[in-house]
Amino acid sequence: MDAEGRRPMNSDLMKADLEIRALRKSYGGPSVLRDLSFTVLRGELCCLLGPSGCGKTTVLKIVDGLLRPDHGSVWLGGREITDLPPRKRNLGMVFQSYALFPHLDVHENVAYGLRRRRVPGQELHRRVGEALEMVRLSGYGPRRIHELSGGQQQRVALARALIIEPRLLLLDEPLSNLDARLRIDLRGEILRIQRALNLTTIYVTHDQEEAISIADRIVVINQGAVEQIGTPRDVYERPASRFVADFIGRINFLRGRIVDGRLLLFGERFRVPGDFPVAEGEVLCAVRPERISIGEPQASGIRGTVAGLSYHGSVVRYRVRIASARGNPEVSVEVSGARAVFAKGDAVTLGMGIRDIMIIDEKTNTARHLGDDEPPGRAADEG
Repeated sequence: MDAEGRRPMNSDLMKADLEIRALRKSYGGPSVLRDLSFTVLRGELCCLLGPSGCGKTTVLKIVDGLLRPDHGSVWLGGREITDLPPRKRNLGMVFQSYALFPHLDVHENVAYGLRRRRVPGQELHRRVGEALEMVRLSGYGPRRIHELSGGQQQRVALARALIIEPRLLLLDEPLSNLDARLRIDLRGEILRIQRALNLTTIYVTHDQEEAISIADRIVVINQGAVEQIGTPRDVYERPASRFVADFIGRINFLRGRIVDGRLLLFGERFRVPGDFPVAEGEVLCAVRPERISIGEPQASGIRGTVAGLSYHGSVVRYRVRIASARGNPEVSVEVSGARAVFAKGDAVTLGMGIRDIMIIDEKTNTARHLGDDEPPGRAADEG
């Protein structure tokens, strides 16, 4: 496992399994997909992440054969499957609504794909039992769908998708209908099963926390195009665009100025790396709330006043108003709940380092990271 708890990419995992090439799709109006391309590696769990209406489910339906693209192609294991009907693709699909048959019991819902494939009775019953055991529903075969909780129904839908031994697993927001605690438990179950089977998987979600916690890699989609592809740490700590920085997690957008190779931010002067090409003048900066420290007013740094705070269990979020800055902007700061000692109205000092600051190019909306090649530290330039 790496530092994020994910598997190292060995030679087998580095092999491309699913390739999406230049997909375009419209429904008679503006394009839903615009030359969208990405690759999923063998055995990888890849999350498609983006806001509602960005094209995530359309991609999934094209891969499954439920929709045909206007342009582009889909390749699986080096073979083009764009024109294959769904029944010949051998893909497992779990829909957002689960799409279970209410007139069938759990056993027959799970067995549905095997019956269509004319699997003999004894083998069918054995495989249904194994599938139910895998999703921890042993003994639930005789139950009717309406007798199950939402989480149990989700497990039945997953068992039905897995029992056919699919070449690829497709999950379309499978946990969106469940409460927060159950979502956490079941995404762990999905990850356990996916790892055990080493099954190439596409997982569609608009939930950032879900994607970050479960994915090997994330494909961030916006308005039908790929904004960024990377590990969860990549897209969170090194967002490629303003959209990614703003969509994934919380972030502060702050106005600053570049003067004589230094960034002036709320009066604090940071050295800009010498090889960082940035024009003199006003710039838009971005800083994650947890990258900003908050301390006593006598400390050196950026002075402000706590305008408000909210308690979230493990973290406390402060809103700090910077009195010395034009317009008295507020900065969001997150600290561990155990270290939250300030109250509304308290004078405080904020600190940040050059490695914590991103510059947003407002013409291209791309993000650059000032401290990529700088040593760690909280370096304000001297006088």
